[in-house]
Amino acid sequence: MAGKNIKVLLVEDNPSDVFLLQEFLKEVTTVVVDLMPVERLSEAINYLAKEIFDVILLDLSLPDSQGLETFVIAHHQAKATPIIVLTGINDETLAIRAMQEGAQDYLVKGQVTGDLLVRSMRYAIERQRADDALRHSEERFRVALKNSPIFVYNQDMELCYTWVYNPPSGLTVEEILGKQDLDIIPVEDAQYLTTIKHGVLTTGIGTREEVSITIKDTTRYYDLTVEPLRNELQEVVGVTCASIDISERKLAEEKIREQAALLDVTTDAICVRDLNNQIIFWNKGAETVYGWQAIEAWGQNASELLDEEPSPEIEAALLQATSKGKWQGELNKLTKINKEILVASRWSLVYDEQGKPKAILTVDTDITEKKHLEAQLFRAQRLESIGTLASGIAHDLNNILTPILAGAQLLPLKFPDADERTRHLLEILEVNARRGADLVKQVLSFARGVEGKRITLQLRHLIVEVAKILKETFPKSIEISTDVLQDLWMVSGDSTQLHQVLMNLCVNARDAMPNGGSLSIYAENVLIDENYARMNLEAKEGPYIVMTVSDTGVGIAKEILDRIFEPFFTTKDVGKGTGLGLSTVLGIVKSHGGFVNVYSEPKTGTSFQVYLPAVEGMETITPEELPPQVGHGELILIVDDEVAIQEITRTSLEAHNYKTLIACDGIEAIALYAQNQDKIDAVLMDIMLPTLDGLTAIRTLQKINPLVRIIASSGLMSDNKLSAVAAIGINTFLVKPYTVNELLLSLQKVLSQLN
Repeated sequence: MAGKNIKVLLVEDNPSDVFLLQEFLKEVTTVVVDLMPVERLSEAINYLAKEIFDVILLDLSLPDSQGLETFVIAHHQAKATPIIVLTGINDETLAIRAMQEGAQDYLVKGQVTGDLLVRSMRYAIERQRADDALRHSEERFRVALKNSPIFVYNQDMELCYTWVYNPPSGLTVEEILGKQDLDIIPVEDAQYLTTIKHGVLTTGIGTREEVSITIKDTTRYYDLTVEPLRNELQEVVGVTCASIDISERKLAEEKIREQAALLDVTTDAICVRDLNNQIIFWNKGAETVYGWQAIEAWGQNASELLDEEPSPEIEAALLQATSKGKWQGELNKLTKINKEILVASRWSLVYDEQGKPKAILTVDTDITEKKHLEAQLFRAQRLESIGTLASGIAHDLNNILTPILAGAQLLPLKFPDADERTRHLLEILEVNARRGADLVKQVLSFARGVEGKRITLQLRHLIVEVAKILKETFPKSIEISTDVLQDLWMVSGDSTQLHQVLMNLCVNARDAMPNGGSLSIYAENVLIDENYARMNLEAKEGPYIVMTVSDTGVGIAKEILDRIFEPFFTTKDVGKGTGLGLSTVLGIVKSHGGFVNVYSEPKTGTSFQVYLPAVEGMETITPEELPPQVGHGELILIVDDEVAIQEITRTSLEAHNYKTLIACDGIEAIALYAQNQDKIDAVLMDIMLPTLDGLTAIRTLQKINPLVRIIASSGLMSDNKLSAVAAIGINTFLVKPYTVNELLLSLQKVLSQLN
């Protein structure tokens, strides 16, 4: 207030006191005081009606008013003006009562100095301003609370309610004041609130909690803020609380959680992207299908994350979804491990409350496996159609070749004196007619499997015989090896046809290795179970003999792998192949109730596996082929990038009392093993993995734990691959597709190594 005049209304009927006060004020040099003296209260009221004063000096004993009533009348007339009461030595009690009614200060006559008077006036003015500000603030607070759902209250150190505003529905202010929570709400709710508030009283630090409170059989949810209530000395004297009813929000959140849970149950990948292509929702199905966790996907650009390269399909999807509100079709996508999958995708435009587009909802179903099975079915149907056509052609060719061959054999008898040139021509005619007949037989073998004489035979003898022929006739640059189980089961078949199957496969292997290589023939017993049958449409549950012919040749390109069994399809030069070798193999094997699997890597080699049903009369089963023992809770780390193989292997092991961990690539396998080294008992490692190959992953695991027990697995059992695995100390190799029996026996083998 320095530099500003103080305008004072002095209400005093004693001239001497007025004179003394005027003199005191003249002594003060720090402020200029404009003093307006009046003798009666009525005069003061008139002045207050016309003018505004900074402060009022009021004597309580006036000619027209006495005692506390004097202050009450003056204060009513000038509520915004601070009043300092002037009193005698014997009237301090009256002055104190006036302060209780709203006076800002009092001065005792005879004890007043100029400085004291000015300080008192300044204090009174500042206090009045503070009171006015507080009053205005409280008024604004009351207005705000009146229009809001906030329940505000104070409680003392005993947590009794001392002030309440805007109580919740079902309670009144009278029902709350003076009581504790235990008197108002159920015991459990009251105890929880008391714990929260005692914590604030003890620490002096506020807190915020979401609580549920039942009031008269109705449960509501509240956002509760509790702050310490302090006195002028900053001592905690209670708590002040604000409670906002959030029941509607909680119900909405619960509904959203329920809906989200339903979305997470589905195996479909559900994604919501905004109009800037940023992902704003990513369900559990999307995590499974694409590999990215929700926290990794949120905020990412959908096209970049899923490798949605600009293409006619993507452009059509976006255009139709934004213009017509929906689109559906098939799209190629990339997973986190860079695996290409095919999805059936449905796109729908999402609108806001004003009906404006705000996002695109996509629902993707992984149909990769379905398409693979469809391809198998279509291939079988295509081969069946070709077979039907080939069968008809073969029938006609037989009709044509029969008289030619017969004529070629009869003519020398009819003309025994024919010259040498004629006899040579007749021999050429007969040889080529027989060759044509052999071609027809091969076509028929493919088409419907020519039935020969079926006997129970041992394939081991057939393999030994063929291997002997190969070693005598094939180039020395090709190394030939065999590995046949001594107790190989029996099959029912035509030995000539099965000999042809083996020879055709071996000749193809030879032609694939023009510069030499390795040709291996294996034979073993296999029990095909339900899991394997689900992986291969042509397989049935039961015992099989598997003959495997593997080479280290040029391999077969992926794009032609599905066509190699078609009749007359060949990659050999003109005149070097008829294109009937593999179609004949397939026809003969199918006629024996079997099927053929092929695995190939370009520039690495090819492996053909011929599955033939085993029959009764087989030799004694070795102990290794008896039903394996179940596990004892051992933890197995399965490392494979094929989801179907992961799931089938996991199911098989867990059904036999093993525990499992799943890794999709070598990097994830190393991380999981490092975290669970003391728990993992064995590792089933696929050799062909994305990101980090199996062999490198195995070497890393061996550095972490030199005693780690590992089973290597692959769909192509080439000599090179076996040698590479053996070179790093892995002696157990499991060839895909494998049965549960094979898997369990391999596990028993490695688990027993250090037991």
